[in-house]
Amino acid sequence: MQAILVSEVGDAEKLVLARDVLVPSPGPRTVLVRNHVAGVNFIDTYHRSGLYPISTSPFTPGVEGAGTVVAVGPDVEAWQTGDRVAYITRPPTGSYAQYTVVPDGKLARIPPEMDFEAAAASMIQGMTAMSLVTLAYPVTKGDVVLVTAAAGGTGRLVAQLAAAAGARVIGTASTQAKAEVAREAGCSEVVLYSEQDLVAEVMRITEGRGVAAVYDGVGRATFDAGLSCLQKLGFMISYGNASGKVPDFDILRLSRNNVRLMRPALWDFISTAEEFESLSSRTLAAVSGGTLKLLITGRYSLADASAAHPDLEGRRTTGKLMLQLPL
Repeated sequence: MQAILVSEVGDAEKLVLARDVLVPSPGPRTVLVRNHVAGVNFIDTYHRSGLYPISTSPFTPGVEGAGTVVAVGPDVEAWQTGDRVAYITRPPTGSYAQYTVVPDGKLARIPPEMDFEAAAASMIQGMTAMSLVTLAYPVTKGDVVLVTAAAGGTGRLVAQLAAAAGARVIGTASTQAKAEVAREAGCSEVVLYSEQDLVAEVMRITEGRGVAAVYDGVGRATFDAGLSCLQKLGFMISYGNASGKVPDFDILRLSRNNVRLMRPALWDFISTAEEFESLSSRTLAAVSGGTLKLLITGRYSLADASAAHPDLEGRRTTGKLMLQLPL
């Protein structure tokens, strides 16, 4: 089969297409999926660069995909060949491949009306957004929240869910074009952080009160300002590092307004099959029902994975990037 292999961490050129990789066989409580599509996520760039180390070398990156079950291992009861599924996985056996072995508790059945792209795009970014808005800091009607990178893949979905829950959503964006995407996602106000002072604008918009929560997927460039935007007992939800790792800071910084900090990871919200089923079904239902409107803006062949990563890292994109697998 064809698969992307990373033998040495580094830049995007380390994503090498191999054409003669053995098709894996499913073991106990796993299934073999023939992938139609694989999603591209920031965490893939962290694995490739070595920021999040993978102990096995070489490894295949990719943490989400969608396709058809072609084989099942022993003790698998819920799945059979022919099932259309979306899934979450982890390297070294990632989704940047024609076939991926997936644990049977990390699969979601694709609704009949949904295509493979939408199902795959609902996994990491969709389920992350759902976990942030319903579990990390559960948004309630009347909240005012700040969503950084509100035109990005996950930020758009966080903004949509928060707005649907009745919150007033302030977004950030780097350009007027991205600001319009953020407004379409439900942001009532958008701060152009490349031109405006984020803290000053948020305090102006909220009449000095600040926001109940900040959902920050940007990291280094927005973390400190985000803390300063919080109201008393506010929540900083730091879930990504798009601009780089959050710098070290004095924990006494949190004592101002008694703000609270959380660095949630999706994996701990879906550690059991039951948790995965609950979160994935709610997310897919939100997509099917129109509450979550996906935006797929980039499609690449498997061979062009090395072009997708720089586009994502350079923040030249909005919405979701996908790899289309050869069938």
